[in-house]
Amino acid sequence: MFKIFFSLMVYEPAEDSFLLLKQIKNYAKGLVLDVGTGSGILAEEAAKYADIVVAVDVNPEAVAYCTKKYKHIEFRQSDLFSNVPEKFNLIIFNPPYLPTEKKAPDIVLDGGPKGYEIIERFLKFAKNHLKKGGVILLLFSSFSKKEKINKILSSEGYIYKEIAKQHIHFEDLYVYRVTI
Repeated sequence: MFKIFFSLMVYEPAEDSFLLLKQIKNYAKGLVLDVGTGSGILAEEAAKYADIVVAVDVNPEAVAYCTKKYKHIEFRQSDLFSNVPEKFNLIIFNPPYLPTEKKAPDIVLDGGPKGYEIIERFLKFAKNHLKKGGVILLLFSSFSKKEKINKILSSEGYIYKEIAKQHIHFEDLYVYRVTI
């Protein structure tokens, strides 16, 4: 799942990234934020359609890699929205969504003890960063407990719809269109 770029560890795009990438053209416009950008491929896709793309990652190595590779996108180091004051027309989030692996924890894959804690933290603050009529594209796995994600979305006041699904090996991947 990982590839070495310039001696740095950066998430190599996999099925999850490509499933989400297919949806971007339908929603990217105006100002777009890619949270947890990793390799930057989702930000790059959004840049084909949007006026401005900002991409953030908690991993400074990912930010350094993407800053060198994509000159037309603004990259920032940020833990979710910690370094993001703006409001956006579209927020893209392909989070770490697997439950913590106690034997070999990995920030790129670790969604928290139950797999949904990072998504829950994201959803608590994301609505504060959406422009009126804005959309969130959220990807998650069956390992993140779909029914729990649905409850979190509802309790935070979001409206959501599954717009894509893919079964791979031992899990299902979901893409939700989320609005307020």
